[in-house]
Amino acid sequence: MDMPTVAIVGRPNVGKSTLFNRLVGKKLALVDDRPGVTRDRREGDVTFGGLQFRVIDTAGLEEADAQTLTGRMRMQTEAAILAADVVLFVIDARAGVLPADQPFAELVRRAGSPVILIANKAEGGAGLAGAYEAFTLGLGDPIPFSAEHGEGLGELHEALKGALPPREDDDEEEDADAPGGRALKVAIVGRPNAGKSTLINRMLGEDRLLVGPEAGITRDSISLDWKWRGRRIKLHDTAGMRRRARIDDKLEKLAVSDGLRAVRFAEVVVVLLDATIPFEKQDLTIVDLVESEGRALVIGLNKWDLVADQPGLLKQLREDCTRLLPQVRGVAVVPLSGLAGDGVDKLMQAVVQAAEVWDTRISTSRINDWLSEATSRNPPPAVSGRRIKIRYATQVKSRPPHFALFGNQLNALPKSYTRYLVNGLREAFELPGTPIRLSLRTSQNPFDKG
Repeated sequence: MDMPTVAIVGRPNVGKSTLFNRLVGKKLALVDDRPGVTRDRREGDVTFGGLQFRVIDTAGLEEADAQTLTGRMRMQTEAAILAADVVLFVIDARAGVLPADQPFAELVRRAGSPVILIANKAEGGAGLAGAYEAFTLGLGDPIPFSAEHGEGLGELHEALKGALPPREDDDEEEDADAPGGRALKVAIVGRPNAGKSTLINRMLGEDRLLVGPEAGITRDSISLDWKWRGRRIKLHDTAGMRRRARIDDKLEKLAVSDGLRAVRFAEVVVVLLDATIPFEKQDLTIVDLVESEGRALVIGLNKWDLVADQPGLLKQLREDCTRLLPQVRGVAVVPLSGLAGDGVDKLMQAVVQAAEVWDTRISTSRINDWLSEATSRNPPPAVSGRRIKIRYATQVKSRPPHFALFGNQLNALPKSYTRYLVNGLREAFELPGTPIRLSLRTSQNPFDKG
């Protein structure tokens, strides 16, 4: 099996080779305070807490003519970025983000591979301001790190574990080159007896799961492979999720926790409601859980054949959904019947669309154009006579969309205003139904008086 590759990139002299040596466990790369010591790609095999990968140390990224030595070094680095499964983008936390970092961050983003941002030389808390500044690169949460002293290795291991592709012998093998591409992970959840297993049997075209009128027949989370319109889907049927206070049976407690694991494993969660008694308190609690876990969401109104003769009911239920679930405004609400097989195709169209929205990336320039207009139309309030200022915004992650705002006194921003911003982002960039995260980063500069 070919090992996945991890490329270490960044400006000259940010500590890439020190990090390379730390990962490989040997001093294979030359390290010196002078920039430009590494001129070619250097490779080494790494075993890191159960992870195995090939790491590539690259020359420092510098703007240069393609015919020069520096230009050829840059081309080698670009080739490593394009070939990598994961990119470690290293900055010097003590120097902070320099103008030269921005074009290379854009280069790494365009390559499309997962990026882990490392704010190096942050030993003992040094360079923490530079680490926060790294948010402006739009490459996600920076890991404060010290390649020289080994600080931050635990956080790096967790990040690599989530970013590296699964091994071929893994139970969750996902071959992107297989027909249909990578499998989309979909969990079907809901209250007991909402009809989850009946729906999945209808999707599969066979009685794969045990069903019946009794609530709670499904005891564990079951994973099933399926194809819809040629696309690979990994379906997870889960036990009915009921309030913990009403669970006495130990096996049922385990089943509910298994359902929670299925939600965390999924990319899209279909919350199945019984259309004859929709939006029970437990339904709302389950949607809250899916939103808090940051998963894409679709609401299925099952048993629709029993209520389809009621005029205006679907419109009313969609209005109820907007009122009761404002945190996922615009979520798709799809009527269906698992028993009759009606609406399954529309449900899957909504699932695929929800996954695309969940994975949305928006350019920093578009976000800041929107921010300027949003704050002009409705300025942030004043605190103790001094107006809150939001200076800058960027998207730091997708899956779900996560935005960071930078400015002064943002910790005093009222919840009503953050709701206004989230709703504005949702509307301006067409992000219906998906969880949206907002981080507020207040300037630590004592001379920044706004």
